[in-house]
Amino acid sequence: MMVARARFRKRFIAALVGTGLGALCCFTPLLVIGLGLAGLSFVTPYLDFLLLPVLAVLILVTIRAYLQWRAAER
Repeated sequence: MMVARARFRKRFIAALVGTGLGALCCFTPLLVIGLGLAGLSFVTPYLDFLLLPVLAVLILVTIRAYLQWRAAER
């Protein structure tokens, strides 16, 4: 049971970090600057069509991982 709790805790932390990075790319010009430096600035008008659904999915994954972690602790 201890192994399952640790595994679910690691999943939750990984999902939280992924959601944080996704939010960072959505709400700051960090990704736009990076794409501009890489010569891919033509992609920037389409970022919202990709990043917002990805952020929504990552939030759902984080919620699921949290619920699994809490259920494993009971």
